[in-house]
Amino acid sequence: MTEITNYITNDFRAIDSQETIASVQDFFADVNFSHFPVLENGIFIGSISADDVETFDTDKKAIDYKYTLERFFARKSMIWLDLLEVFAKNRTNTVPVLDENNNYIGYYEIEDIMKFFNETPFLKEQGGIIIVQKGIIDYSMSQITQIIESNNGKILGCFISEADRENVQITIKIGLGAMNEIIQTFRRYNYEIISEHQEDTYINSLKERSDYLDKYLNI
Repeated sequence: MTEITNYITNDFRAIDSQETIASVQDFFADVNFSHFPVLENGIFIGSISADDVETFDTDKKAIDYKYTLERFFARKSMIWLDLLEVFAKNRTNTVPVLDENNNYIGYYEIEDIMKFFNETPFLKEQGGIIIVQKGIIDYSMSQITQIIESNNGKILGCFISEADRENVQITIKIGLGAMNEIIQTFRRYNYEIISEHQEDTYINSLKERSDYLDKYLNI
């Protein structure tokens, strides 16, 4: 599978802090970016928002609005799931990338990251999706794995999709195994089954089943 860092791009150079707002407005008029990184003397100082730029004085420079820049970024070493979180939390479709020495090396675009996500076994491989819930102090990932594998199931992906002070919901994609037996075993171990199932029904894709991706594709 392609490494996530292969999607770091420099198709457009970062905005220099000395550029005029007029030129920044022209830039955003030609692209579909919600934000774009700004460099001051080659150092990343934040991302400027396309929406904010529309309200700025065209005669001023980007540096004059330094206080409005948003400081989110990704590390080159960041895994793809953490990267998705940066996109979602900051409601952005571009994320600047810095190395371990805080040098700016490029940016990610959400569309490229979603292409990467779609190639993961969690989405690409056929299987069934099950969502279980248990008390936050009672659940165990090792127990969940044991329940599935004891029923000849193969886990393609597993993550905590919701959590509060009392309960956690875990979304699991299972590639093999009898779904009904797995569900019944979860119930014997006092897991509540949140997802709806028919016996031995397999779901082709999380994309068809859930709105999980919508918040990342709202660009």
